[in-house]
Amino acid sequence: MVDPNGLLDTKIFMLNSNQELALEMSGLMGCELGRCTVSRFSDGEIQIHIGENVRGKEVFLIQSTSDPVNEHLFELLIMIDALKRASSGTINVIVPYFGYARQDRKARSREPITAKLVANLLEKAGANRVITMDLHTAQVQGFFDISLEHLTGIPIIAEYYQKKELRDVVVVAPHNGSIGRARKMANLLHAPLALVDKRLEEESETINVIGDVHGKNAILIDDLIDTGTTISLAAKALEENGAKTIYAACTHPVFTGDYRKSIELSPIKELVITNTIQLPVHKHINKVKTLSIAPLLVEAIDRIHHDKAISPLFE
Repeated sequence: MVDPNGLLDTKIFMLNSNQELALEMSGLMGCELGRCTVSRFSDGEIQIHIGENVRGKEVFLIQSTSDPVNEHLFELLIMIDALKRASSGTINVIVPYFGYARQDRKARSREPITAKLVANLLEKAGANRVITMDLHTAQVQGFFDISLEHLTGIPIIAEYYQKKELRDVVVVAPHNGSIGRARKMANLLHAPLALVDKRLEEESETINVIGDVHGKNAILIDDLIDTGTTISLAAKALEENGAKTIYAACTHPVFTGDYRKSIELSPIKELVITNTIQLPVHKHINKVKTLSIAPLLVEAIDRIHHDKAISPLFE
């Protein structure tokens, strides 16, 4: 728990996307959340009113830009503008899940780079700092011209598996883009690394497992799971290559489409997620274990407030 007396000039506000996380964080900090209301005009326009004085205060605003993405993003932008016009001292935006991060390049001609656009919008609205977790690709950090604290859920997930005391563990990247985070977790668990390599050859798709997984407890790790197709295909490939037990983990449970069917019918024994996105009850599935990022974010707030290094939070 953070000493609330050490954060006297700090205000913590939440919007609508992840209220359970914000309430947990305020409990750990021993302070009340700031008062604000989010309402709608009859035509759907968002209206926000801050219910207390924030002049000169260091403000931390908690909002994931998760489904409905555009609603939550606009709530965030309008709240930042309200704080700026109320003469807040510093506006620190905590975005546990940064939507639009997958649109980080021009994959085809005449496409936008929407991750850069959102970074610009946050800055223009008045944010002084953004704190986020496990961006889809590291290059998104370069889209921000304001301070960005890029945290990761990998140490939290690795600690969970350490406590399970699994033997013969191998950490597996479910696709080429996840090799970096798989290597980081493999280092934390002192485990070997493997890769599920998927490629198209003459209009057919082949999936190969690179590395020894036979007879081992395999842990698939990714930044997010959306429809569950990629992680499920990777799990089946591990099963076909003789993996003993298959676990999976991700930081962001986006969960859309037929994710439930994909995960429940897969050989995954347990799927570990974090609460960067608040899941409604109808999205819960039995295989899922949720870990909280609230202590990590509270520690980040304390370090930022007291001008301490953030880097120890990555270890």
